[in-house]
Amino acid sequence: MNNRVKQERTARNITQTELAEKISVSRQTIYAIETNKYLPSVVLALKIAAVFEMEVHALFELEKSDW
Repeated sequence: MNNRVKQERTARNITQTELAEKISVSRQTIYAIETNKYLPSVVLALKIAAVFEMEVHALFELEKSDW
């Protein structure tokens, strides 16, 4: 799965720590999501999308290999 979390976060001048605090996770979790080392739960993906005021599918995208 690809994601645009880092691009959206930096475009809004939000640090990893700030985003983590907004969605009640650790900064390390944000780093892991941004580097594709961790796939967020549906709830976590929805929280991130809400912070950015975006649709989830605009942030997270399935790859062919995910099917």
